[in-house]
Amino acid sequence: MTGDSPLQQQHSRHIGPIALMLTGLGSIIGSGWLFGAAHAAQIAGPAAIVAWIVGMVIILSIALSYAELGAMFPESGGMVRYARYSHGSLLGFIAAWANWIAIVSVIPIEAEASVQYMSTWPYEWAHNLYRNGELSTIGLSFAAVLVIAYFLLNYWGVKLFAKANSAITIFKVIVPAVTVGALVYSGFHSENLNNPALGGFAPFGWASVMTAVATSGIVFSFNGFQSPINLAGEARNPGKSVPFGVVGSILLAAVIYVALQVAFLGALSPSELAHGWKGLDFSSPFAQLAMALGLNWLMMTLYFDAFVSPSGTGATYMASTSRMIYGMQRNGTMPEIFGRIHPLYRIPRPAMWFNLAVSFVFLFFFRGWGTLAAVISVATVISYLTGPISAAALRRCAPDLPRPLRLAGLNIVAPFAFVCASLVLYWARWPLTGQILFLIVAALPVYIWYQAKAGWPEFSRELKGAMWMVLYLPAMALLSWIGSTDFGGLGILPYGVDMAVVAAAALGFYFWGVNSGWYTRYLRDEHDPKLVEAMQAENEPSGKPAIQRG
Repeated sequence: MTGDSPLQQQHSRHIGPIALMLTGLGSIIGSGWLFGAAHAAQIAGPAAIVAWIVGMVIILSIALSYAELGAMFPESGGMVRYARYSHGSLLGFIAAWANWIAIVSVIPIEAEASVQYMSTWPYEWAHNLYRNGELSTIGLSFAAVLVIAYFLLNYWGVKLFAKANSAITIFKVIVPAVTVGALVYSGFHSENLNNPALGGFAPFGWASVMTAVATSGIVFSFNGFQSPINLAGEARNPGKSVPFGVVGSILLAAVIYVALQVAFLGALSPSELAHGWKGLDFSSPFAQLAMALGLNWLMMTLYFDAFVSPSGTGATYMASTSRMIYGMQRNGTMPEIFGRIHPLYRIPRPAMWFNLAVSFVFLFFFRGWGTLAAVISVATVISYLTGPISAAALRRCAPDLPRPLRLAGLNIVAPFAFVCASLVLYWARWPLTGQILFLIVAALPVYIWYQAKAGWPEFSRELKGAMWMVLYLPAMALLSWIGSTDFGGLGILPYGVDMAVVAAAALGFYFWGVNSGWYTRYLRDEHDPKLVEAMQAENEPSGKPAIQRG
């Protein structure tokens, strides 16, 4: 592709590779590290360490496919457009909707995380912020103020956002590192890692490790890797900076998360483990551990970081979700107003206002950090499913498209990533795997409205391109329902056999999905090199700028 896409022409490129990596790291290290270690330990015991490593491998394999796509199409909001390029508008809409739901709901959750930590401050008024597993009215008010702060950090352009986020991210990396060192130095109970009285290293079996990957917040905690991809339209030299930002942020975050998990497990006293791993009960885990160890300076630092870490993530997601809505508008499935760019600050402000309103809705209906974590994770997995398939399908049907990053071994990485994502979906346990279908179905009337408005262009081809996904979701729900009791199923498929069946089915759907891709009109109109060159040549004699298509 020789010319800039419309998004590239409208957005200015201010973000370098280091800032892009810090943006990804800033998205990843949010409330996940404050709560994830405790939730994972409660589900899997010391084997939670393995769960973080498994989660990192799965997310990294998925991210590599997206890195190739992000470098190919350096557009703001790119995550909601790739499936449309490879399989048409129906699959593109399903993937975009799942992705947007998973990301926009993180904004209020990060605010809730800050307020939940705040509720353990040694003040009576603070104790009233969070009661019986949810935020009170005054707690919701505090969370709403934080959401508005995330909004304002992005309101005056990407430069302010990038500078603020880089500073916040550096602090967010330092605090977990200091926390690990302080907890280990102050009293590390190594026997906690393999105590026979507590059930050993994996007290609840390896199935619990897989469930921890899907539901304890591990997938949720790595979710921010897509922020560098969604901001690719504002990145300098995206062919190098996008993969650097994506892979670098995941690897750094994995090191931090594993170290935190080990430190958390070792810092627990015998009294805190008196009722076993499932008896763990923390509202602000690391701060309460610091308090128990007499580390008041660390406790205060963690209380402060409970604002900074989630706020950095919330601000980053406020930026990336606005680009998603912008991308969905360019896909023709959102109102035209969301495609407007501010003439001075070059950001999609109407999309930001929309996401702010949606954040308030989520804040009102879901009043605790853990309430949406599993649902968000499953929606995220569904949105990730299309990345490996789109990357492989475009290799087949559009081999001549320029690829600044050509991933070696994609024919191995892509199916591995798809099978892993399918297993995570299964590990989330029935009935959650079935309930997630309602999130997808709820959005289809929006797609139908815009297709009817457009006269149903190429709908039979669009349906053929998406049929694998249309059948994949109920098939996975069915396998979850009849799967082993370890994952909430009826037990028709015994443990071990169930995962083999899920993997085999996923592999079949993967090859169906890859072979369902075609050189869509969306790809032709926006990224065909010959068409772009012809249109630029047509406009050069008249001195007119290149035609913008959208």
